Amino acid sequence: MALLTAPSRPALLQRTRLLGPAFVAAVAYVDPGNVATNTAAGASYRYLLLWVLVGATLMAGLIQYLSAKVGWLTGESLPSLVGQRTSRRVRLAYWGQAELVAVATDIAEIVGGALALQLLFGLPLMLGAVITAVVSTALLYVQRHGQVSFERVIVGLLAIVTVGFLAGLVVAPPDPGAAAAGLVPRLAGTESALLAVGMLGATVMPHAVYLHSALVRDRHGRATPGNARSVLGSVKADVVLAMLVAGSVNIGMLLLSGSALFGLSLDGLPAVHAALGAQLGPAVAICFALALLASGLASTSVGGYAGAVIMDGLLHRRIPLLWRRLATTVPALALLGAGLDPTRLLILSQVVLSFGIPFALVPLVRIASDRRLMALVPTRPATLALTWAVAAVIVALNVVLVVLLAR
Repeated sequence: MALLTAPSRPALLQRTRLLGPAFVAAVAYVDPGNVATNTAAGASYRYLLLWVLVGATLMAGLIQYLSAKVGWLTGESLPSLVGQRTSRRVRLAYWGQAELVAVATDIAEIVGGALALQLLFGLPLMLGAVITAVVSTALLYVQRHGQVSFERVIVGLLAIVTVGFLAGLVVAPPDPGAAAAGLVPRLAGTESALLAVGMLGATVMPHAVYLHSALVRDRHGRATPGNARSVLGSVKADVVLAMLVAGSVNIGMLLLSGSALFGLSLDGLPAVHAALGAQLGPAVAICFALALLASGLASTSVGGYAGAVIMDGLLHRRIPLLWRRLATTVPALALLGAGLDPTRLLILSQVVLSFGIPFALVPLVRIASDRRLMALVPTRPATLALTWAVAAVIVALNVVLVVLLAR
């Protein structure tokens, strides 16, 4: 038996060493916007919208795999490939909407970090927002010392997020029967539709789609006929494991709020934190706040990385990191300074992200279907058809949202 298993150990170790890029991208799927939408959904509708999270996680896994595959087989980021196939005017317009997505991303993540610091230490929101922006920028400088170092820091923060947000389930486990009923797709009016689209925008993140192709390219280089399929197998395992973690955290947040907070009148994440402390004890509330802080720091760093990838790919320009961060941080600080409700900002930012999804998905599927670019491992027609269906569902949900809000 030893003779049979021994040769597999080096191969398994090598595959383990290839893991990492998908976990960095997965941080985008457990950012403070997810916390706001998931806890609001659970507290207001219990397990009604569980199906949204399950479906969105499956969609996200498929999309992230295609993005990683494109980056590996072409040796280019998705924004770079889009830039090569479009005119200068189209490139600028495309970059403009991508920057709007980046701003919406930073709003959610900086606001989340500021709220966490307020909950933990009583800091004013503006001071907490500045601290979050400064620390997340410092985390980005770690990337200059090598992508593996950056990945390790982000995975460490992701571990804190996972433990912190799931700890409460030990104290308040959900009702299995009621939770299973939440897997049946249905809505309950305009507000539930708004939350559903916000949850989708928070789970299928446009900037994560752009970034993942670059992360795989920077980590693995470009595929050759000799290693295309073997490394792609490791890339697939990386995506599956990362999305299992992210999906479990999101689902756990909704289940926790549905079991412990359903029916309570909660106005924002501070109220969620206070209710968790009252219902489940101070230890669970502290874990929640620490996870929210780790989520804000990690996700805003990843969002900054994605913004640089988008600008470099579409405009072929690299600006100093500090200026790059200011471009997306200032709007978040301005909105907080204007006195807008931070939790409402979080939820609405996720809706903006949802409208940016088609601009990432359509080019991704078109490029993944190009047999010349994907010649080493062509994308199966069934996979392409499924991904087109996913894009259609997302666009349809956005149309439904606009109609409901107009009424």
